[in-house]
Amino acid sequence: MAGLTDLPGEILLHILWFLEPPDLTALQLVSRGFHNLARDNAFWRLRCLLESSFLETIDRRRRFFRLAERDTRQQQAARVRLTLNPAAAHLGTSNNHHPAVGGGGGSPHGDDGDDWPRHATTTTTTATPSSSSVYTSADARERERVRIMANWDPCFPAERVSWYDEYIQRHGPVVVNWLQHAYDNNIINNDTTTEDEEGLALSSSSSPSAAAGPFVEARGVALYYPDGDDDPAGAVLAVAPLDDGSVCLWDVGGTKGNRGTIVARSRPGILFIDGPGADNRRRSKMIDSGVTECVSVDSRLHRAFFAVQSHLIEVDLRRLSVVDCESFPWSISALSAASPTIPLTVGTSLGIHLHDYRLHRASRDDRGESIDGFDRMGASEFYQRSLRHIFDDKPLPPYAPLSQPGPLSILHLQQPGQEAGLSDDIYVAGRFSNILHYDRRKFPSIRGSIHSGARLCSMTSLPYPFSTLGSQLRRMGELSLEQVEAYKAPDAGGRTLIACGEYSTKGSLELYGLTPAAHAVARPGGLQDSTLKNRQTSSRSKLLSVVNHGSRIAFSDGSGYIKWFERDGFTEVRRCRIGHSERSQGTPSIFASMPGSDDMARKLLPTRPGGAVVAAAAADDDGGGGGGAERVNCNDLLFWTGEKLGLVTFSARPGFVAEDFEEPVEAAEAEALAAESEYGERMRRALELQADDARFVRNLGLGSGVRPGAI
Repeated sequence: MAGLTDLPGEILLHILWFLEPPDLTALQLVSRGFHNLARDNAFWRLRCLLESSFLETIDRRRRFFRLAERDTRQQQAARVRLTLNPAAAHLGTSNNHHPAVGGGGGSPHGDDGDDWPRHATTTTTTATPSSSSVYTSADARERERVRIMANWDPCFPAERVSWYDEYIQRHGPVVVNWLQHAYDNNIINNDTTTEDEEGLALSSSSSPSAAAGPFVEARGVALYYPDGDDDPAGAVLAVAPLDDGSVCLWDVGGTKGNRGTIVARSRPGILFIDGPGADNRRRSKMIDSGVTECVSVDSRLHRAFFAVQSHLIEVDLRRLSVVDCESFPWSISALSAASPTIPLTVGTSLGIHLHDYRLHRASRDDRGESIDGFDRMGASEFYQRSLRHIFDDKPLPPYAPLSQPGPLSILHLQQPGQEAGLSDDIYVAGRFSNILHYDRRKFPSIRGSIHSGARLCSMTSLPYPFSTLGSQLRRMGELSLEQVEAYKAPDAGGRTLIACGEYSTKGSLELYGLTPAAHAVARPGGLQDSTLKNRQTSSRSKLLSVVNHGSRIAFSDGSGYIKWFERDGFTEVRRCRIGHSERSQGTPSIFASMPGSDDMARKLLPTRPGGAVVAAAAADDDGGGGGGAERVNCNDLLFWTGEKLGLVTFSARPGFVAEDFEEPVEAAEAEALAAESEYGERMRRALELQADDARFVRNLGLGSGVRPGAI
C-alpha cells in the first residue's frame, strides 16, 4: 500500500503549502526526505514573495490606475454626449452611477483584470469556459506569475541564495544579544596565556564575576576568521581594541567556547603610543574614539591593523603581540578592508596612502626578526623607529593629497560578477561632497569623482549592475521577462556602489550604478545615468553604517534602529531597535526607559561573507542531509555601539544572556546583591512617585509662577 512519502514531490510541496512555518520546521525532524523537501529553495522563494509588500504595492497601484482610467473614459463619454446632444447631459451624468448593459461599473479589463498578484493563491471560477480558454487562461496566469516573480527577485543569475535562510531573516523573530563586557580585573598576563591547536592565544582566566572591576570600552570592531573566510563551518571571532590599550577577541559563532564570551585578550597598553608601562592617561596617546573604521583584519595572514592617532600598529592575532608599527604625517581617520592580494589603503586627515604590509613582512623575515620582537625591544623602540622615517631626508612615499580633510570610509571595489575578487578601484567618502575614485595602478592620480552632496560615512558594494530606471520599473512590476533577463545578464557587467550618510540632518541612502571599464568613457569615474538617492524614506536621522546582508541592504541610523531594505533602495523589509544594555549588574537604571537612551549601531558587520553563505547554500542543495542543518541561519549581524558589542540573531530566544558570563557567587555575596537590588527598586519607585507628585502640582498651577495669595 502506497504511503505519503510515495507521492510525487510536487504534490507533497502543494500539501506543505498549507502548513505554517513553525510546522514546517518541526516536519524537518521526521526524516531526511521531509528535511530536504521542507528546505526546497523554490518553495521558500515563492513564500518570501507572497509575504512581502511587493504584491500589495503592485495591486494598489493597478487598482489606482484602473480607477483613473475608468474616470477618464467616463469623462470622455460625457463630453461626447454633451457635444452630440446638450440636453442629454443630465441623463448621461446620472448613468455614470447606474451603468446599463456591459457592466461599466466593473473593471475596464473584465475578469482578466484580476491578474495573479491579487489572487495568487485562489483559483475560483465563476463560469464554465471551453477547454481551449481554460488552457489559454492557465498559460497566461503562469506567464504572469513567472514575470512578477522575475520583477521581484533581487538576486542575479550567478548568485546562490538560500531562500530558507532568507525567509527566516525576513519574517522570523529578531533578538538582540550583548557580548560579554571586558573589565579591568579580566586582564590576562602572558605567563598564564595558553594556545589552542590553531596557535591562537587563549585566556586562562574565567569569566568576570558579578563584582567585576570598571568596565573597559571597545574602540572598534572587525571580524577574524582563523579557518578562512570561505569555510561556512569555521570559527568567527570579533576583534576589538579596548580602552586600556589591549586587544580582545570574542567568540561570535560558539566554536571555541560559549557564544559571545571573551576567548583571548592581550596584556594592556600594547596599543598605546608610548607602549606598556608608560603614562598613557592622555587621550592623545590612545585610539581616537571618533574613528569608526580603525580596525582591519587579514584572516589569511592572521594580522590585525589598528589606527592609533597617526600610527598604524600591526598585531599578530595568534600571539596577540605587536609585530610592526608604521607612522604617517597626519592622524589616521579610516582604514580599508585588509586583503592578502592588495595593499592596505590608509586615509589620513589630509591624504590617502597605500601601505603594503606584505613587503614589510617579507623584509622582517629576511632580517630574521621574531614576531615577539615587540616584547624584547620594548614598545617605544617600534614607535621611535617609525617616527624617524617621517623626519628622514627621503621624501614621503607617494600619496594622494586631499583638498578637504576628513575621509571616513574607504572601499576596495569588487570585480564585476565576483563576490571575493577585488579590482584596482578605490573609492573614498567622508566629510566632503564628492566620492573620490582612484585607480591603484595609477595612484596617486585621481581618476574621477561622483557628486553626492551628502556627508557619507560608510560604503559597500555589489558586484552586479544597477539601473535607476530598471529598478523603478521592476518595483512597479512593469518589466517583461525578457527585459529582466537582459537587465540581469552576466555579460552586462557593471557594479553597484552603496553609500550612506547625512543630508540636511536626515538619512541618505545612495546607490550608484558603475559601468565596466570598457564603457567608462561616457562619464568620469565610470558612472552611468543610474543614481538613486533615498533621502525621504530611509530615516529621519543620520545613517551610520551600511552592509550587504543576504539579498538585502542593512543599515543603522541615529535613532537606534537597524533597517533592512531591498536592493532597490526604497522598499523596507523590516526593522528592529537595538535597545539599551546596562553595563553594571543588578537592577537596570531608571533612565534606561527614557526616550533617546537607546544605543546606536555605529558599525555593522555580517558574520558570514558572501562566499561562505554561497558555500553553505550549495552544501544544502547538494547534500541536503544533516550537514547543511548545522549551517542554517548562520549569517547574523554584529554591531558596535561605540563602547559595546552586540549581535542580532534571527531566532525565538536569545543565543546568550549576561548571566551566562558570570561566575557563581557565594551566599553572602548573593545576599548583598539581593539587598542592593531591593534598595534600587525602592529608590526607583520613590523617584517615580516624586515625579508624579511634581506633575500633579504643576497641573494645579502652583508651578506656573502664580503666587498663592493671588488665587
